[in-house]
Amino acid sequence: MAVFILRHARGEDLSGAEAAFAAEGLVTRAVTASDGGCVPGDLSGVDGLVVIGGAPEGGSSGPSGPSGLSGLSGPDVGVRGAEVGLLRAALVAEVPVLGVREGAELLAVAAGGSAAPGPEEGSGWDDVGVTPAADSDPLFAGAAGRQRVPRTPLASLRLPDGAVVLASCDRDPVRAFRVGGSAWGIRFRADAWQEHVLGRFAALVAARAERTATRTFFTRRADAWEERFAYQTPAYEAAVARMRLGPGRRALDLGCGTGRAMPALRALVGPTGSVLGVDVTHAMLVAAARHGRTRHGGLLTADCTRLPLPTASIHGIFSAGLLDHLPAPRAALREWARVSAPDGELLLFHPSSRAERAARHGLAPSPDDLLAEPNLRPALRSAGWRLTEYEDDPHSFIALATLRSPRATR
Repeated sequence: MAVFILRHARGEDLSGAEAAFAAEGLVTRAVTASDGGCVPGDLSGVDGLVVIGGAPEGGSSGPSGPSGLSGLSGPDVGVRGAEVGLLRAALVAEVPVLGVREGAELLAVAAGGSAAPGPEEGSGWDDVGVTPAADSDPLFAGAAGRQRVPRTPLASLRLPDGAVVLASCDRDPVRAFRVGGSAWGIRFRADAWQEHVLGRFAALVAARAERTATRTFFTRRADAWEERFAYQTPAYEAAVARMRLGPGRRALDLGCGTGRAMPALRALVGPTGSVLGVDVTHAMLVAAARHGRTRHGGLLTADCTRLPLPTASIHGIFSAGLLDHLPAPRAALREWARVSAPDGELLLFHPSSRAERAARHGLAPSPDDLLAEPNLRPALRSAGWRLTEYEDDPHSFIALATLRSPRATR
């Protein structure tokens, strides 16, 4: 697990950040922009991103004026274009981001806001306090109520729609903010808050690392996914046809990607039934909508191990190529049993066999593979499922299970 730190000047002390990340088992890689450090072209292998910079406390940022932004706004990102591009990619893939001082202003721009040089301010102190929204924020909850921080030049900042202000002062109403559920900006340096916020950010990065890696991988591939794997559509349709879903039933496509199974699921449940495609990668669902999958059902961004669905509400779950890639597959099977009705069924599918997938990596099928029948059958049973059909054919994999009893799902 790794965190990429981009600082704008060598004078930035990163020891506190590096210690916080190391405590969570995270490796840090730091690049200094003023030394010609290279901003990565993508976020492969990056579980968290920190952009930190601006003037040292009480100093000037340089020739561009306060914060060095030189009128930076929206699509016109000037000299900071690479950093803003990286931040935009992180926002799309929901990679956790922490922007500090100028990094916070770049984050606001990347999210659709704007920043422009503000008026020069004299020396002194700002009395910064948290807002009521900080009480429920993942990073700021429990932070001390007020901090005195050295007065520094601040850009005039306009936050994007939906951003949440977490700290403010009389001189500037936006001293800390959150964009979405994975990006934070802090426009001051205060040791007590930074220690609290950095510790919480490091813990959040570590906890989300598996999901972050998944989102990063699939976000880069979402636009071309449908065209690349269009030839598999008949196999998806044939697999869905194995399910015993009838008209009026409720179907779930877990890890739906671009929703290739959704038309076939809709055909089974008819106009009186319902179909919901769930994926942890928002970019995949955007692609699904672009390919017309909303004509067949709803789309939901969610973690398949913590589904925001009522207990016993689903009659059939279709899942392609997902289970054996999850960090806690047995917990996922229990969660899928929880949301399934007493007569619910689960179909695990892959458009290639176990042997075929192993051969791509020059290997033979592993006896430890969760999808091997001797492993899958007891895993399903312990989660409340009963394996009724198992086929590992040369060019496809299908395992069909039914819910054993309501008691077994508890």
